[in-house]
Amino acid sequence: QTLSLALQNQRLSHAYLFSSLRGSGKTSTARIFAKALLCEKGETSHPCGTCPHCIMAAENRHMDIIEMDAASNRGVDDIKDLIEHTKYKPSSARYKIFIIDEVHMLTKEAFNALLKTLEEPPSYVKFILATTDANKVPATILSRAQHFRFRSISQKDITNHNNENMLS
Repeated sequence: QTLSLALQNQRLSHAYLFSSLRGSGKTSTARIFAKALLCEKGETSHPCGTCPHCIMAAENRHMDIIEMDAASNRGVDDIKDLIEHTKYKPSSARYKIFIIDEVHMLTKEAFNALLKTLEEPPSYVKFILATTDANKVPATILSRAQHFRFRSISQKDITNHNNENMLS
């Protein structure tokens, strides 16, 4: 709901941190949020799903959405490569979005390299960080991102939500 309101009111941050247990939808939410930011209809909580940006985002092939798994790419050189991409404007969308999954796995040096870009990102850059262990993310990084703590949703709430969407 908070992310939807931010989109509707165009009150967007440059960095988000999604944290919770494994399987809670952090990375999926990051991808959906990225699509919402890039939709040709505008920054909206209800992306159209039919414009080229929505289609490419849904197929995980949008050139302006760059995903990195920090569990496998955790070093300073990996982050420097990612930061190099922030120097170039988006190829076709309004933003260039960087999704860093399992961000807590980055090395201390990698976090330090990321910090400078998080402090002063270009206006067209958005970061979405996801982690299963927010306690391992340095306070300097936490202070520069809006932190969303995901929690489990009951099966009943999921069923009710699906039923409501089917009716509308």
